[in-house]
Amino acid sequence: MKLSIVIPCYNEERTIRAIVDAVHASPYANKEIIVVDDCSRDGTRAILEHELAARVDRVIYHAVNQGKGAALRSGIAAATGDIVVIQDADLEYDPNEYPLLVEPILQGKADVVYGSRFMGGRPHRVLYFWHRVGNGLLTFVSNMFTNLDLTDMETCYKVFRRESIQPRAPAENRYGFEPEPTAAGARPGCREPLSAPPSHVGARGLLQPVRGEEESRRPAAELGHCLPAQRNLGENGGRLC
Repeated sequence: MKLSIVIPCYNEERTIRAIVDAVHASPYANKEIIVVDDCSRDGTRAILEHELAARVDRVIYHAVNQGKGAALRSGIAAATGDIVVIQDADLEYDPNEYPLLVEPILQGKADVVYGSRFMGGRPHRVLYFWHRVGNGLLTFVSNMFTNLDLTDMETCYKVFRRESIQPRAPAENRYGFEPEPTAAGARPGCREPLSAPPSHVGARGLLQPVRGEEESRRPAAELGHCLPAQRNLGENGGRLC
């Protein structure tokens, strides 16, 4: 069994070295690391070119900034492993928790596993109140269209069998990509998706917003626009814990 770890990054010069180190140190020796730099404007690209290129299996550079969905599309297309793991570059999630996400697939229980931040009794990150409300609203609307019971549609940690995600790689370039794999997982023929509760409290704390106030509203608007378009993919229903 081989893992493909896809790391989309944009302006992550402070954390890109640490996340590559963490992925190397994570469980499962047989893994490839694919980093997709979405035309970073800080020092991320220089770090990748001069320090990290030899430590990962592949680095893909976008000539212009296209968005996280486009970065994931490039990375997923390049994956050769049996299982594809989406790993953000900001240290919010701990790669040591890969077994929680991968084992249900290895056991034949699921084709897709989501790392929910809002389930289970494990310690988890404290989020901004309005971020939590917005996430809950978008997840609720997604569940309406797909007839799933997700708790965290926007989670970074999404793990797939490669053959289940490569034909359905995101079409949306930016944050509108989030509902796409969710709706695809609700289609008939997919094994029941599962959720696992990652517990890691990430590097981005309450005093360091993930993005500015204006940018934080943009993903929600993009998702709200794209959710209805995914309805037909999941209209036959599905289940998610």
